[in-house]
Amino acid sequence: MTTLFTAPTRVGAYARLAKLDIWDYYLAVPLAWSLCGPARDDPAALATLGLFLIGAVGVVAGAVAFDDVAGFRDGRDWANCAPRDSASAAAPPRRRLHRKPLLTGELTEREAVLFGWGATLFGLLVWTWTVAFAEHHPLWSVLLLAGCFFGAVQYSRGIKISYRGLQEVVLAGFGAGLVLAAVGLCTGELTGFAVVQAALFGFGPLLVGVYANTRDARGDASVGRPTAAVLLTGRGNRLFIAALTAAEVGLVVAASLLGAAPWWFALAMLPATGLRAAQLRHGVGYGDLAGARLLGLHAHRVTVSLLILVNLFAPLLGGH
Repeated sequence: MTTLFTAPTRVGAYARLAKLDIWDYYLAVPLAWSLCGPARDDPAALATLGLFLIGAVGVVAGAVAFDDVAGFRDGRDWANCAPRDSASAAAPPRRRLHRKPLLTGELTEREAVLFGWGATLFGLLVWTWTVAFAEHHPLWSVLLLAGCFFGAVQYSRGIKISYRGLQEVVLAGFGAGLVLAAVGLCTGELTGFAVVQAALFGFGPLLVGVYANTRDARGDASVGRPTAAVLLTGRGNRLFIAALTAAEVGLVVAASLLGAAPWWFALAMLPATGLRAAQLRHGVGYGDLAGARLLGLHAHRVTVSLLILVNLFAPLLGGH
């Protein structure tokens, strides 16, 4: 495949392979910190969270590198980067190729695979150290962390979970698992409100991914990658996205009404709810999938920021 342009540095190419500019999963760590209550000021807990974050960067970098390798091998990434009116176009726009250093020829397949294994091994070693170092290591937390590692590594390699119709489950479950595993290692405890917040965190990457998958449905279908956007009709997929959005908002409201969260929780989350409504309008209403994906990133970041504020101020306002 012809090299379209040369990167200024190979470091930049590896950084783009690792998708270091997309840091939304790593927000699980500050959210977990805010859920630690009195342990927030414990140096051991802070060190545990620091190690956890470093390990997460390695695991995620390895997972996305393997995903790029899989997309390069089966042609999915080339098809998805091509202009929307011609999947067989010979030269996709450079802006779409910028984050795919394998397609641009900046990195070879072998280099990407070695990077993926190196990052994965690094993440595994750091997470193992994190569990050994943590003051608390309940079995459920260790199992959650092991599940996150397995799901990330096997997402596009090995059993290829994302090629077996479970992509959406992994997108949400990985994020929720990170939050709960980190809280468990720092406190050894699990509350209903923490579970609610972990689920809301998981909705973040999920409600970014479903819009991206809708945009990439043609390329995914061509290689047999069965995302919801591939398996459902256009109308069915729109209903699926609307249902996910309603489920996230419904979880916030139900948590307030049923006592799992402070009574004012739903009011505090209104800015995030507004962004979700705008995302749904852009993506499902107007068909602006790129705009909806971007709004999804903003909505996730606002959601996490609001959750952290809720956790910090709830004791002062008579909450959990």
